Amino acid sequence: MQLSLRNKETWFHLIAVLTVCIWGSTFIATKTLINQGLTPVEIFTYRFSLAYLCLLAFCHQKLMANTWSDEGLFLLAGLTGGSLYFISENSALEITMASNVSLIVCTTPVLTVLLSSFFFKEKLRKGFIAGSLVALSGVTLVVFNGSVFLKLNPLGDCLTLLAALSWAFYSLILRQMGNKYSTLFITRKVFFYGLITMILYLPFAPSSFHLERLCYPLVYGNLLFLGIVASMLCYLSWNACVRIIGASRASNYLYINPLVAVWASHLFLSEPITPTALLGAGLIIGGVYIVEKF
Repeated sequence: MQLSLRNKETWFHLIAVLTVCIWGSTFIATKTLINQGLTPVEIFTYRFSLAYLCLLAFCHQKLMANTWSDEGLFLLAGLTGGSLYFISENSALEITMASNVSLIVCTTPVLTVLLSSFFFKEKLRKGFIAGSLVALSGVTLVVFNGSVFLKLNPLGDCLTLLAALSWAFYSLILRQMGNKYSTLFITRKVFFYGLITMILYLPFAPSSFHLERLCYPLVYGNLLFLGIVASMLCYLSWNACVRIIGASRASNYLYINPLVAVWASHLFLSEPITPTALLGAGLIIGGVYIVEKF
């Protein structure tokens, strides 16, 4: 029985890695859509709408949570794991360097563990601090990829930290709801409230929708990838991973995100990879290993 549980957890560790790898490559699709004239808010609305409608087709028997307090938690999950996360991160990208954003977002695993310790009295494992420092050092090398240029932007950096905090709180909410509802139901509710809270933001956003561009193969192809694969399937897999291996352990794999982004940019955009980035990749892998094993 114990061996079976261990094998199950191993599979979900692999699923978490695969999920983060897919998320790390989404910036190419997003960048392509922005180059086609779509705005970040427009892209978010399309991808979450597509994911929600697909999930609703498979999970429509139960529409409401068991209690109003649980419904409120789902609202918070849609806000923190959906609209607030994307609004703050995309807004930060418009006013600060992408390298700053990539680096600060990678504090999410640390924030998740610290919040778990505060709210759930979860004990910090021995290797957490050492492994996190090693992984963050690797993230720094990968993000700057041989460059030593760093330009601080207080507003942009604070918005990025808000995005990291949002995802950390989202992971803790999943931990609370995981034993009460199915992963399919939880994910559908997250997309629903992500869209609802985004609608409240739309009147304040300088954004317009370009429906005529949805007929372009390059546009709808990338939107299908973002909506079906990166949103619906990846949120399902991530929520399941948090249920099985825990929010803190699943979040550790987010350190891999910038590593995948660099490799994807090299493969698809022909951007160079320096020895510094390769050293950073080794530190990231080593740091995640230390956190998981010690």
